[in-house]
Amino acid sequence: MKLRTRKLILAVAMIIAIICGSSFAIAQNANANRKPTVKGEMKGAGKEAKEAGKSLGTNVKHGRVARGGKQFGKHAYKSGKHFAKGSKAAAKKTGSAVKNAAKP
Repeated sequence: MKLRTRKLILAVAMIIAIICGSSFAIAQNANANRKPTVKGEMKGAGKEAKEAGKSLGTNVKHGRVARGGKQFGKHAYKSGKHFAKGSKAAAKKTGSAVKNAAKP
């Protein structure tokens, strides 16, 4: 009898945890559609470049040169992507500011 009660309580607790956990996960992405800022994209580029070096160094230290190169490439790609997005947004801002300033 005690074993059945424990299993029932455990099953109910797991169901409640799954239901509550999924609702928190959905609420977490409330600001996912915000437009990225120039400053944020440039920071992201720097962070990814830092991760590229760290991942390469760690993997080479442990003797995994090929894996390190692969990870380095992935992070370098993401870094370049962030930098390009930031440059694009900055050029748009600057271009519209110059255009509006030149109007008579």
